[in-house]
Amino acid sequence: MNEVRPQLEELLFSSLENVLVESVKVTDMVVRVEALSTARQAICPGCERPSVRIHGSYLRFPHDLPTAGKSVVVALRVRRFVCAEVSCPRKTFAEQVPGLTRRFGRQTERLRSTLISVGLALAGRAGARMTDIFGTPVSRNTLLRMIASLPDPPTATPRVVGVHEYAQRKGRIYGTVLVDVETRRPIDLLEADTLAAWLAERPGIEIVCRDRAPFFADGATRGAPQALQVADRWHLWHNLGEAAEKCVYRHRGCLRPTPEQPEEPREEPESAASSPWPSGHRFAERTRAKHATIHALLSAGHSKRSVARQLGMTLNTILRFSRATTPEEMFTGQWQNRATRLDVYKPYLDQRWQEGCTNAWKLWEEIKEQGYPRGYAGVRDYVSRNLRGKPQPIGPRPPSARAVTRWILTHPDALPEGDRIQLKAVLANCPELTTLVDYVRSFGRMVTELQGDRLPEWIASTRTTTDLPSLSRFAQHLERDLDAVIAGLTLPWSSGVVEGHVNRIKMLKRQMYGRAGFKLLRKRVLLAS
Repeated sequence: MNEVRPQLEELLFSSLENVLVESVKVTDMVVRVEALSTARQAICPGCERPSVRIHGSYLRFPHDLPTAGKSVVVALRVRRFVCAEVSCPRKTFAEQVPGLTRRFGRQTERLRSTLISVGLALAGRAGARMTDIFGTPVSRNTLLRMIASLPDPPTATPRVVGVHEYAQRKGRIYGTVLVDVETRRPIDLLEADTLAAWLAERPGIEIVCRDRAPFFADGATRGAPQALQVADRWHLWHNLGEAAEKCVYRHRGCLRPTPEQPEEPREEPESAASSPWPSGHRFAERTRAKHATIHALLSAGHSKRSVARQLGMTLNTILRFSRATTPEEMFTGQWQNRATRLDVYKPYLDQRWQEGCTNAWKLWEEIKEQGYPRGYAGVRDYVSRNLRGKPQPIGPRPPSARAVTRWILTHPDALPEGDRIQLKAVLANCPELTTLVDYVRSFGRMVTELQGDRLPEWIASTRTTTDLPSLSRFAQHLERDLDAVIAGLTLPWSSGVVEGHVNRIKMLKRQMYGRAGFKLLRKRVLLAS
């Protein structure tokens, strides 16, 4: 053991001073290392004066990193010193071995550093399962407490900062994440309405990358008036796509080619569908069955009272069925042919059905925008009773407004041949959509080639288009934030890296299973990057 001891000192405590290994005992599960501190003096944590007067000694048992699959326990003998300062409130204090122990610590510093790294990477539950595999089991709460006790990392004032919101509780509580765009690292997490104050404390910020949300624009203007604000290009293109889809949907009648009229229309014989209750309707079939049963019993010689007893019906019901020569005479319910609030919108529903829209929910949303006050059930029943059996125009199904919008937003060289042919057919029927394509592709060139100086001319030209109101409103919104939009279409900066960190924050929140409070989440975002 005398030969092994210097090797253990060099292996286990090579970076430490004033630590002497006395012995090592190995059992089936534990390696016990007995050591002692050999420092001549210790610093009082109260008055920070050195002391050499020893009051006594005691053993500490901090756990160290496991070795060879066995846990390591250090039986460390430390001393208690008497403070040399008479006025110090601490009369005695225990010495700490720098790099090995800390006050009230149950792990060595390197084991603590390892556990913190596991907690930052995996959070509570997953981190606790990983420590079991390492052979140093700790609870999930211990890992989270270690993370919360870490100090904030030192940060320098960035030159280019990106800001974006993230959801602490979606739809209720939102915060702000700030990222150094040049180093691509998160700087800070803020709670709501603190962006202006954070920027005001850092006058060295020159550029603020943001989306077009008004509260970010206001916060950047108040907190960093000297900084240049840059609107994100992806959000500009996304907003243009939403406006283009509204324009396409407004001209959805042009998406279906005009069907060829047959030379001689067929005359279909009148069927049971013309009756109030068509064939296959549950009320109609039940009424027809009752009518046939009652008339069969009456023809067999049974009296009306006898038929009522056999079928469990009242005598008045039997009398009404006996007077009706056909079942259709009984189709007189209170709800039939009664005026409803849907009657005004039925011609529109029939037209949209012929245009190819067979989604009852979509039809309900459309007439709801037109003022329909009722719920979805009425539209669903009307579609299932009256429209499901009607034939639709012969020919291919027209493309949806979203598909046409995707074709318009895609670069012509990247558009597949089939989609290019369909887009050409759609544009041949609608000159307004042809104008929309010209505006979208012109804006796309400004985005890809960073030609922000052309934006005022583009906005002025959209004012002359009366058939594309959504595009005109989009251009008006750009004018409200014109300087930031021009900077976004001119400078190479964007908020793409910020979007990536927002996605990472969502992953970290899910890891912590509801324990992701603001302080703990902020620690993991800043320290685990």
